[in-house]
Amino acid sequence: MGTLIAAGSKKTLDLEDVPQLASIDSVRSAFPILRNKVESDCESSSKVTTYVLVKALIFTVWKEILLSAFLVLAYTLASYVGPYLIDTFVQYLNGRREFKNEGYLLVSTFFFAKLVECLAQRHMFFKLQQAGFRARAALVAMIYNKGLTISCQSKQRHTSGEIINFMTVDAERIGDFSWYIHDSWMVLLQVGLALAILYKNLGLASLATFVATVIVMLANVPLGKLQEKFQEKLMASKDKRMKSTSEILRNMRILKLQGWLRRFVYTSAMTTFVIWIAPTFVSVATFGACILMGIPLESGKILSALATFRILQGPIYNLPDTISMIAQTKVSLDRIASFLRLHDLQPDVIQKLPKGTSDTAIEIVDGNFAWDVTSPTPTLKDINLRVSHGMRVAVCGTVGSGKSSLISSILGEMPKISGAIMLSGTKAYVAQSPWIQSGKIEENILFGKEMDRERYEKVLEACSLKKDLEILSCGDQTVIGERGINLSGGQKQRIQIARALYQDADIYLFDDPFSAVDAHTGSHLFKECLLGLLGTKTVVYVTHQVEFLPSADLILVMKNGRITQAGKYEDILNSGSDFMELVVAHKEALLALNSVETSSGSEKFNISEERNGIGGAKKVLKDDKSGVGQNGKADDAGGAKGQLVQEEEREKGRVGFSVYWKYITTAYGGALVPFILLAQFFFQLFQIGSNYWMAWATPVSSNVPPPVGSSTLLIVYVALAIGSSFCVLSRALLLVTAGYKTATLLFNKMHFCLFRAPMSFFDATPSGRILTRASTDQSAVDLNIPGQVASFAFSIIQLLGIIAVMSQVTWQVVIIFFPVIAICIWLQQYYIPSARELARLIGVCKAPIIQNFAETVSGSTTIRSFDQESRFQDTNMKLIDGYSRPKFHSSGAMEWLCFRLDMLSLITFASSLVFLISVPVGAIDPSVAGLAVTYGLNLNMLQAWVVWNLCNLENKIISVERILQYISLPSEPPLVIESARPEADGHWPSHGKVDIRDLKVRYAPHMPLVLRGLTCTFPGGKKTGIVGRTGSGKSTLIQTLFRIVEPAGGHIFIDDINISSIGLHDLRSRLSIIPQDPTMFEGTIRSNLDPLEEHTDEQIWEALDKCQLGDEVRKKEGKLDSAVNENGENWSVGQRQLVCLGRVLLKKSKVLVLDEATASVDTATDNLIQQTLRQHFSDSTVITIAHRITSVLDSDMVLLLDLGLIEEYDTPTKLLENKSSSFARLVAEYSVRSK
Repeated sequence: MGTLIAAGSKKTLDLEDVPQLASIDSVRSAFPILRNKVESDCESSSKVTTYVLVKALIFTVWKEILLSAFLVLAYTLASYVGPYLIDTFVQYLNGRREFKNEGYLLVSTFFFAKLVECLAQRHMFFKLQQAGFRARAALVAMIYNKGLTISCQSKQRHTSGEIINFMTVDAERIGDFSWYIHDSWMVLLQVGLALAILYKNLGLASLATFVATVIVMLANVPLGKLQEKFQEKLMASKDKRMKSTSEILRNMRILKLQGWLRRFVYTSAMTTFVIWIAPTFVSVATFGACILMGIPLESGKILSALATFRILQGPIYNLPDTISMIAQTKVSLDRIASFLRLHDLQPDVIQKLPKGTSDTAIEIVDGNFAWDVTSPTPTLKDINLRVSHGMRVAVCGTVGSGKSSLISSILGEMPKISGAIMLSGTKAYVAQSPWIQSGKIEENILFGKEMDRERYEKVLEACSLKKDLEILSCGDQTVIGERGINLSGGQKQRIQIARALYQDADIYLFDDPFSAVDAHTGSHLFKECLLGLLGTKTVVYVTHQVEFLPSADLILVMKNGRITQAGKYEDILNSGSDFMELVVAHKEALLALNSVETSSGSEKFNISEERNGIGGAKKVLKDDKSGVGQNGKADDAGGAKGQLVQEEEREKGRVGFSVYWKYITTAYGGALVPFILLAQFFFQLFQIGSNYWMAWATPVSSNVPPPVGSSTLLIVYVALAIGSSFCVLSRALLLVTAGYKTATLLFNKMHFCLFRAPMSFFDATPSGRILTRASTDQSAVDLNIPGQVASFAFSIIQLLGIIAVMSQVTWQVVIIFFPVIAICIWLQQYYIPSARELARLIGVCKAPIIQNFAETVSGSTTIRSFDQESRFQDTNMKLIDGYSRPKFHSSGAMEWLCFRLDMLSLITFASSLVFLISVPVGAIDPSVAGLAVTYGLNLNMLQAWVVWNLCNLENKIISVERILQYISLPSEPPLVIESARPEADGHWPSHGKVDIRDLKVRYAPHMPLVLRGLTCTFPGGKKTGIVGRTGSGKSTLIQTLFRIVEPAGGHIFIDDINISSIGLHDLRSRLSIIPQDPTMFEGTIRSNLDPLEEHTDEQIWEALDKCQLGDEVRKKEGKLDSAVNENGENWSVGQRQLVCLGRVLLKKSKVLVLDEATASVDTATDNLIQQTLRQHFSDSTVITIAHRITSVLDSDMVLLLDLGLIEEYDTPTKLLENKSSSFARLVAEYSVRSK
């Protein structure tokens, strides 16, 4: 430890400076022990009980537990030597000598006992923490592995926020419990020893002590029960807080959190009151009993008793802590056990046939599958399917007909009710909504395989990613933000396809991957990937695009969970109605296209939205309009500047005084602080006063007359005791009030700032970082920091009290005391830099575990389909060890410091004893000298406690520092600008004319321009279509219209009002959008359509019917109140898109934006949507970014963007007349492919 701390005092520590863990402390050695033990104790994972879990955890760390138990014993015995000897010591000072050099023997016994106590205590704490870290690491690994194997149905019972809390809060809590593991039997031992000493001194009166102690312990029981109850509620609201925070982060929506905190905190204040009063209560009872029984009280015996009471104070203090900790740990263990009990995926859903044994790749016989096994109707009914090796199978059907479910059933993701599935060969899967890990693009494509350059290049070529990578500042080394934030929808999808191709599997399953890319790229992917690279493989693909169907060997038409038709394109065209509907809808769309132009055909042109406009197919401009430095590459391709996600910021060096000051003055401007300190000061005064009174008012030995009568003695003592208890009560209540208020204020401020932060902040900040602040840091502010700040102040007041008492008897102690204190402060200053950076490293190393876990849970289907579980488990273990390292060394550093401080205070104590025995008899009043020794026994504890509190406070206050970082986030422009509100009657925009003048936009100051000077006008009440290749800046234009991104130059006017001059709320509430990624929130259909509850049920039903969802919702039991899971997981992507359409129909704005609104629905539904929009938005301005050329053709104007510049802007008819126009060429490519 010494070398680490020395290094830390010279420079800021980084993770590389922290030594690796010994193999025994690594999760790799602890986790297998835990797992095997759990597996051997219960046959299946669904039988894990809390008891089994506890047994397995103890088994994992039994060596540490045994060793620390021995140390606990040594420590307890040594700590009672002092009180036992005090009576003898007072008699010695009074002149009673038993033998020669008795004084020196006494001093050396005191010294030796203290030494043993210090050593045992330090090693005990370290061993216990070591056990805690191992248990925590093994548990986290276990929860992670469970998250990988859990079935989709069980996943719906716990949201990702809750599962993350199992890992961050519950596993931590169980790790922390190691501190308390021996407390239950240690208390009994300590109470027993204390009673023995008292019996020796006071005889039968010790019974009174015993009774009093029992009463105090019992008084804690109901409080402990209450605390357990509130703890459960607190954990539940923490889950809720995490869940809503993580849902907000995904979707930035406003929620307010309710506080169970207040009641929980007041119970704990009462508990505190009971413990601090306990020793006084016990001593009053004992002395009262002595007087009643007529046992003579002598100052030596009384001091011995007082010292014993003070040690007794320890276990009684800790008792409520232990009780509440046992309660909390039990809650956590129950929660984790119930999570481990969830059902895994059925392992035997699929029969794997060895490669080459059969010519069938996939076979399903009489398959019935359901997401919810308990529901009466299966999701997929009577599926019979046989696919030979090398076949191409297309799956089509209307929205919600079970296409994605069919893919899931082949993957084994869907519970099987009956039937059989056989698979032969390895499989690869491309999901409908892309799952991208944060990390380099290259890592995403390789996905754990070795790099094979030739194959890699082929794959990039086939997925047309070459051009995109040229544009990105770091090529395929670019770091992708979490959930692929800095890529467009189309790029994510293509990276996902590249990942599957690179795996070189036998069976490929594609879930509608072509809807997110533009038509040109779509047909390129289809040709190159499905017909080219995968020409010899078995491919099953879901698609809405009829033009991809003819080249399939087998087409499956799905309807209501059944395969209604199967066969080749020509065969099934004539045999049934379902397929006809789809094809006819497509034909109608084409007819519309042909009526516009009769010359040679055209090309279905889809366009993918751009999130950050980096990348996309880059066309060579006819005249190179782009200057150097704007050729699509970021201006500074050098290094990390061009990366969107920057390293997590951690403050360096000292925690500024301003942080403490802000924290103290948050609640009521800090008005309560002086009162809290006053209360503690008087408490200390009364305590010392009462002990002083007892020492002074009782005779030294039985042959000296007492200075006051026994009743006076007791009355004064009781009065002082009552005074001190009132101080404690008021202190506890004031502290709790201030702490609660501060936590609430900080949380609300942080939330407010997060809601008002610009989108660019969320793009660049992984949600793990924000979630760490909302969970770990916030819970520290809720529960730990108020106590931490307070106990630092209290311990200083106590220390000063003790020093005052000691120096009053032996003023010479002060001479030793000041150098010792100086050394203490120097040591602490030497230690703090390392401790502080270690604490910050712990915070920084925790976020990756959470983030990796959140990513894994959301992408578990993909991970399983590539059979990559073991690689992800391995990464997780590396991350866990990375987190344990600074944590382990941080606790090591703490013990390093405490041991040195203990030694120093021991020197002070010993020297004062030596001084006392060397003065002549009678020079000092023995009973007051005894009092000094009584207090001295506690000196080392207190001195260490002060420094420990200071260090802990510095470590913990970092949480406040991190929350304050987010409270000072830059905010978006104001929601409402009173002076510039559009017409108050709410009719703006009345025409909906959108005027764009010289608009320039970039996503971040260090990124290149995405829109490079657009000027055009969208006429009011007309329809404008926007087309352009991936990455041409279409979605950026839309985001600027809503001011998600502020323009770098130029202006947008709507009905002659500059949108940058009015409040955001006024602007956004008057525009409507159907976004590209359809979002639904957890709740009900009603709350999703009408979150602000502004409409009647009739209006909602009307909107549902208009968007073709009415019948679907009527089928559900809950009608409008039927449930929507997290992210809308229980509705298909197409249905979510329709819900978004419903929202817009309810809002009826004058300006409507469709951002690829029909990407995930089949052509027939698309046509219905278009009709609905034509009907209900005939006089609104409709701006459409479209995939399907047909949805732009009937618009009044078409805007063609290319690389952030306008290439063409005119009516469709004019553009088509000019055969050389880019638009005409697009349309031409389309019908060729579609006919």
